[in-house]
Amino acid sequence: MEGYCVKCRAKSEMIDATEVTMKNGKKAMKGKCSKCGTGMFKIMPSKKS
Repeated sequence: MEGYCVKCRAKSEMIDATEVTMKNGKKAMKGKCSKCGTGMFKIMPSKKS
């Protein structure tokens, strides 16, 4: 899973990425930056049928 790292200010690969559900019911991915180890969070797009 690729996401944006705020500390590196660039897109990087997420390690230990796990899918979580936010309070509003939307899905998101939570993990750590492969370069600096900072926590990363990416909201997943909602699936429209």
